[in-house]
Amino acid sequence: MTEKKRILSGMRPTGPLHLGNFLGALSNWVEMQDSYDCFFFIADWHALTSDYENTDFISKFIKEMMIDWLSVGLTPKKSTLFVQSLVKETAELYLLLSMITPVPWLERNPTYKDQIVQLNNKDLSTFGFLGYPVLQAADIIMYKANGVPVGVDQVPHVEITREIARRFNYLYGDVFPEPEAILTETPKILGIDRRKMSKSYDNAIFMSDSPDEISTKVARMITDPQRARRSDPGNPDVCNVFSFHKLYTDPDTVAEIDSQCRTAKIGCVECKKIMARNLIKALEPVREKRQYYEARMDLVEDIIREGSNGARAVAQKTMEEVRAAVKI
Repeated sequence: MTEKKRILSGMRPTGPLHLGNFLGALSNWVEMQDSYDCFFFIADWHALTSDYENTDFISKFIKEMMIDWLSVGLTPKKSTLFVQSLVKETAELYLLLSMITPVPWLERNPTYKDQIVQLNNKDLSTFGFLGYPVLQAADIIMYKANGVPVGVDQVPHVEITREIARRFNYLYGDVFPEPEAILTETPKILGIDRRKMSKSYDNAIFMSDSPDEISTKVARMITDPQRARRSDPGNPDVCNVFSFHKLYTDPDTVAEIDSQCRTAKIGCVECKKIMARNLIKALEPVREKRQYYEARMDLVEDIIREGSNGARAVAQKTMEEVRAAVKI
């Protein structure tokens, strides 16, 4: 029997998860559970790199994130689900890797440069923010992951990890495999204002939203900007609502809406109502599971504890090898 390859990925607990998170990562993670040995972690230390001034929310969102994960189909029966800070060995490996990582590697990180510009309301001139790729490398190679599922924009993160692992192996002997980036297809989905869906933009539809909240948000969605009146023909190709229809409405109805929009036989209000109903129906199983786990917080805490204990057992074994290699 061929041994499954191991993958690892994580999310920062900075707020409730939205449809972009689900379509961009979680849906792929759920499918990968049957093909890989999966390690998925809640990256609470990573949340500190940009939100170190306000940490009150982190512990709350750890549990909320785990509930979201369980609600969409991640399961401790197939994956190791854990919290980053509960594996203290990660901090030790992070320290050792920081000793050998050249600063120019970190300064050329494109995400570092982008975030400095985008988050100009925060003071990110910290060692922790500059060095977060080193912590990320520690997260990945600690579990000797063969791959990391990412979108195209995150490939540089994996490449830095590969370089750090390669440098460690060169200096101290072969301990770590060099993880590969596993490119995952993600449907393009925008927020209700046609910008990238984001908590910070207040344009997100959350996995935890009620049917009424979803209907209200869908009603506010921007459609074809050129369609000023009900009688004007529309262009579904540039309509954000139609992109949701392609995900949550049956193909025959999608084709019918496409035709009716282009000939002004259906208005945006009606089109939104149809999509909202289908989106609410699609998320019903997620809502039911969420309610199940919200009523059983002890179970959620048990899953976090057991998953973190399992991850820590792997980390402890890895650190024995690391200490022997470094001779410390």
